[in-house]
Amino acid sequence: MKLVVVGLGQCGGRIADEFARMNSRAKSHRGMDIITGVFAVNTDAADLSGLTSIGNDHRHRILIGGRKTGGHGVGKINEVGAEIAREDADKIIDAIRTAKKFFETDAFLLIAGTAGGTGSGAISVITQHLKERYIDKPIWDLLVLPFEHEESTEERTVFNVATCLKSCYSVADAVFLVDNQRYVRKDSSIQSNITKINEMIAEPFYNLLCAGEEKKSKYIGAKLLDAGDIIQTVVGWTVIGYGKTNAPVFKLPSLSNDFRKKGTEIQKGIHAMDEAISELSLKCNPADSRRALYLVSGPAKEMNMDMVKEIGDYMRDIAPEAIIRNGDYPREKGSVDVTVLLSELADVDKVRDYYIRSSDLIPEFKKRQENTEGKLKALDDFSKDIPSLL
Repeated sequence: MKLVVVGLGQCGGRIADEFARMNSRAKSHRGMDIITGVFAVNTDAADLSGLTSIGNDHRHRILIGGRKTGGHGVGKINEVGAEIAREDADKIIDAIRTAKKFFETDAFLLIAGTAGGTGSGAISVITQHLKERYIDKPIWDLLVLPFEHEESTEERTVFNVATCLKSCYSVADAVFLVDNQRYVRKDSSIQSNITKINEMIAEPFYNLLCAGEEKKSKYIGAKLLDAGDIIQTVVGWTVIGYGKTNAPVFKLPSLSNDFRKKGTEIQKGIHAMDEAISELSLKCNPADSRRALYLVSGPAKEMNMDMVKEIGDYMRDIAPEAIIRNGDYPREKGSVDVTVLLSELADVDKVRDYYIRSSDLIPEFKKRQENTEGKLKALDDFSKDIPSLL
């Protein structure tokens, strides 16, 4: 499967940068393209300058709202981010269309952090414009939820998240939810954490995208998982997970069909599946999903029908109401990897919580605004007899 990836705002741009690196890895290691174009959109020039893998030109690093912001961002006011995106939408879409292999694109993936101003405000606007232009291609949004400390120190964060979630869900074909807090490593620096988190957000997409683009017959699975399977699975609220377990690269030939050996191979797949479910991008109840997908990747000799069946039974147990698609990809060396998608989630606790908290905050915001305006008016009344020098 091939994607156009657009990162909006600082968070979105950095994750899009990871997808650019991922495509370079796919080209050098596997001889394929899985990304037809990667773009970063921002109102802050410094954030765009900090990227390393996205093309260093104005068509790939797109500065918007320069007249309004002077290239210094929108200060977490996502209404301003949305307004600027509406004004500069054509500039962004024209740049996307210049990608050399744009015609090969299967879907769009737009990425943004939900707590900020530019990405949170712009992503739903650009999603809507793309849907109007490209009605035959799915438009997916990947939304990154904030760290706990961001929510506790700034009330505006909760409001931004809620408005972003609602707006994107109303226009996107699917919304991937990613909770930053689930990836935090307590003993690492902030910069190390953010870099590692961005890698972990992008990594589950690697084999998923590569499987359908494989050209070498020995690496094509018995059950190929391609763009059509993914597009039919990814709908509405969606989470993604990824797990792996080590497998020896070199193995001595076995002289007998040892049942213990076969059992160990199956357990490796189940262990990877366990990890994928425990590392889902957002905590949710898998039973709430109506569509699901899993891809098993590993050395061909490590994968067998019993492993795939056991993993399928596992998925059926945890997502009993889901339509489940699956595939195998005999490509990885030294590990068995499982990628899981749970989609069309009927209920998401975290989303509901943001909606409730934001609804509670709105009357409080209005009350504070009225209080401030009342005090300013009283102050003006005190000064009405004082002459002005203007």
